[in-house]
Amino acid sequence: MEFVHKSVLLNESIEGLNIKPDGIYVDGTAGGGGHSFEIAKRLSENGRLIAIDQDPDAIKAASQRLKDFQNVTIVRNNFSNIKEVLFELGVDSVDGVLLDIGVSSWQLDSPERGFSYHYDAPLDMRMSREGISAYDIVNESTPQELLSILTQYGEEKFAKNIVRSIIKARETAPVKTTTELAELVKNAYPAKARQKGHPARKTFQALRIAVNGELDVLREGLDNAFDVLNVNGRLAVITFHSLEDGIVKQTMKKWCEGCTCPPEFPVCVCGKKPKAELVNRRPIEPSQTELEQNNRARSARLRICKKLKNC
Repeated sequence: MEFVHKSVLLNESIEGLNIKPDGIYVDGTAGGGGHSFEIAKRLSENGRLIAIDQDPDAIKAASQRLKDFQNVTIVRNNFSNIKEVLFELGVDSVDGVLLDIGVSSWQLDSPERGFSYHYDAPLDMRMSREGISAYDIVNESTPQELLSILTQYGEEKFAKNIVRSIIKARETAPVKTTTELAELVKNAYPAKARQKGHPARKTFQALRIAVNGELDVLREGLDNAFDVLNVNGRLAVITFHSLEDGIVKQTMKKWCEGCTCPPEFPVCVCGKKPKAELVNRRPIEPSQTELEQNNRARSARLRICKKLKNC
């Protein structure tokens, strides 16, 4: 299957990076190379793009998409390891980093990857194709561990019912496929609640996040990406659900915080200065035109900040 992925908020994120032709930029989640291509074509021969992705299929697709650019380096790794990647390439700092967080359309639409409840496939969900899979978590986790995953990462209010259904089913045989799991979730849902979208959506989201350690990776990746920015460099982050967006929002807010002295102090004694400023006060959302062309962009949010000083 050809790696096809519609880049979400493409123009907005590229504009937000404020690309300098001779600058150095990192696309930490290259995917099929859509955002990378737009960055690369704005660079002069003195500029440079480093495109990172952990998915081997994405690396193949990005390599093909970017093959005509001499100043692009493609690396298979996780964006949270951006410092190590740059060190190995002899790069000290960069002028911008773009992160498009979450699962790609291609991953969702490739049945064998096991990300989607729309296809019958082995439970997998590994973005890197390495490590523990959704099968391992569903069949080997304790009831309390499963409950924690569904509650914390899926915000699933029927988590207890779903966990009971999974535990009962696996007493007879392992839950092997996406269809099996989706059916268990559906049967655990109250009839009225089944009318509000697919019952398995939150469960599959929660398992995917757990399999790939997405929230921990995001926290680490944000801090590391900010650290490698030059002064006036920009970090642009696209998220697709409230858990991710909340982390990005709070992290950027922390960077933008200045004086923390009590209001009654006549002068500042803490000396704390903001490390960053928001480029946009509110997150940028997809236009109506983009939503008409790509319904999967509906939950996307773009936040951008500019670094003001080195830490």
